[in-house]
Amino acid sequence: MKKVEAIIRPTKFEDLKRALEAAGFHSMTVTEVKGRGRQKGIVQQWRGQEYRVDMISKIKVEIIVDDDRVESLVSTIVDNTRTGNIGDGKIFIIPVDNVVRIRTGEKDGEAL
Repeated sequence: MKKVEAIIRPTKFEDLKRALEAAGFHSMTVTEVKGRGRQKGIVQQWRGQEYRVDMISKIKVEIIVDDDRVESLVSTIVDNTRTGNIGDGKIFIIPVDNVVRIRTGEKDGEAL
């Protein structure tokens, strides 16, 4: 099993959610986060003054899947969140050793 964490633009979340549902990825955890990448934020203008926003609002989507579904999940995320501009986000793929459903005690694949 793998945990796939995607950090994406908030404006792309609804598109991604619909695409994940259509592709059969129903379970996810979503968190509003702030961060910055290599560009160290962005410069914006307001009333003629420039100011730097160094912590950008993003959405983190976390999904646990069986190993054989990782590539399909990653493709769905990329296809539905890519704009081609700086700040599109990142995807992290992390090994998961065990999963336990608290309500039933089911483990691993049955717990997903």
